[in-house]
Amino acid sequence: MTMRPPTATDAALVERLRSGDRGAFRDLYGQFSQPTFGFLLRLAGRRDDAEDLHQEVWLSIARHATRLAPETDLAAWIFTVARNRFRSSRRRAHHADAGSAPEGQLATAPAADDPGCHDLERAVASLPEAHREVLLLMGIEGLDAARAAAVLGIRPEAARQRLARARAALGDAVADQVRPFPAGKRLTS
Repeated sequence: MTMRPPTATDAALVERLRSGDRGAFRDLYGQFSQPTFGFLLRLAGRRDDAEDLHQEVWLSIARHATRLAPETDLAAWIFTVARNRFRSSRRRAHHADAGSAPEGQLATAPAADDPGCHDLERAVASLPEAHREVLLLMGIEGLDAARAAAVLGIRPEAARQRLARARAALGDAVADQVRPFPAGKRLTS
């Protein structure tokens, strides 16, 4: 899903949320539930963790929707809530000595007929959290640099630089997973 810039329709939705309109929450959930879950799934690396976080995110959103500022960028706000919930859960797990999802664990099940998808998911999962976040926000969810920067708490130029470093790291991670063709062998048609 590519996120479009905020529109007058978004401003109207914010106003409906601020007024406590339950239909507005259903509309918001319909628009952002799936992208938010995908974001959390790839961050957490485990479906059960992502499901728990997703529920926490939407409960928080429901509790705080009436307190939104009129100029709120909904996509930036929702992904910020999701990121913060994920980070809090990681801190709790670390303090409880429960650990977190193992590095390199697949966050989603790749298509059975596409081994390249499996390699890409594994490569994304192996990246440091800061790289995964910016890749997911800008590359998967389609947020522009300004919106991704708002979620990450950095400047837009820093988001663009982080994305460039993340793409390079992803390229290296994918290259490390691709086995070189054995020396002396030739490709045949």
